[in-house]
Amino acid sequence: MAYTRGNLAVQPKRKEEVNPLYREKTKVVTKRRVLPLQEKLLYMLTLGVCVLVAITLISRYVHIYDLNLQAQKLDKDIATAKKQISTFEMEKQSLEQKVAQKAKDLGYVSPDENTTIFIPANPLSTEGDN
Repeated sequence: MAYTRGNLAVQPKRKEEVNPLYREKTKVVTKRRVLPLQEKLLYMLTLGVCVLVAITLISRYVHIYDLNLQAQKLDKDIATAKKQISTFEMEKQSLEQKVAQKAKDLGYVSPDENTTIFIPANPLSTEGDN
């Protein structure tokens, strides 16, 4: 019920419905706009350039990664070589000490500082062969 000027007894007026003989239908047609050939080529060229730049950057990063990997491998090889060198130096020192001790055991005497040692030019010749 409608309330009109303080009176609730008044019924609202109804709209008159007209029955048309035909119904009007509207259809929305959207046309896809086709890009011109020049714009398509421009977009493809731009995309190609972007892909080339990306490939170049990725290849550079792969090369840098490979160089870092090689550097780490060389550092590890250097560390193992240094360990071997130190081991060989310790072995050399122990052998030098053993040589001196073995020479004393065999009866060899170390020369004095003022003594001159003569070594023959031909090691196969002896003093009695002259």
